[in-house]
Amino acid sequence: MQQPVVWLVEDETSIADTLIYMLQQEGFAVKAFERGLPVLEEARRQVPALAILDVGLPDISGFELCRRLLAQHPSLPVLFLTARSDEVDKLLGLEMGADDYVAKPFSPREVCARVRTILRRMQKSAVPSETLRIGQFELNEPAARISWCGEALPLTRYEFLLLKTLLQAPGRVFSRQQLMDKVWGEDGDSFDRTVDTHIKTLRAKLRAVNEELSPISTHRGMGYSLGLY
Repeated sequence: MQQPVVWLVEDETSIADTLIYMLQQEGFAVKAFERGLPVLEEARRQVPALAILDVGLPDISGFELCRRLLAQHPSLPVLFLTARSDEVDKLLGLEMGADDYVAKPFSPREVCARVRTILRRMQKSAVPSETLRIGQFELNEPAARISWCGEALPLTRYEFLLLKTLLQAPGRVFSRQQLMDKVWGEDGDSFDRTVDTHIKTLRAKLRAVNEELSPISTHRGMGYSLGLY
């Protein structure tokens, strides 16, 4: 069986060497980078199973690297390594489409566990189903695509999974915890404001297509629901 390839972008040699060893022990093939710009060049030729990005790189920020990588490969899973504990930085990474983050100092085993969890979620979300038309939405699950009012939405993976969950039960009010469990699974308690952040970006993308309709409703103290037009 071919080993999943993980790209590790980390400029601190001691951290990189430890993570490379642990990931290889877990059965991953690792390609390491000390800077971000060479990663963008490599991404033109191939795509890994997952990318681990340090936020503080010497040539380009990890956030900007994430943005450019996902522009080329929207379904690429991304895990951030960060020395920053500020909530704004964590929210920024999640809004850009990252799957998770680990704050330094961290256990290398924790990083490996997060990598395995993210890849398991990827496999589960890849199960195909029929394309459905739901009100003004069209859900094409095999292609991981949702259209709204006839226009395909440029969704990150978790925006897609969140909107898909709401679409599968129109009118139902989902609590934040229910959405965390259904969309983020085992890491559902990793960050309290994750759902609110993704709902905010989803609404912005829906408004960009049709400013007059607002299908996602907030139920204060309860959660969110989706209405059909």
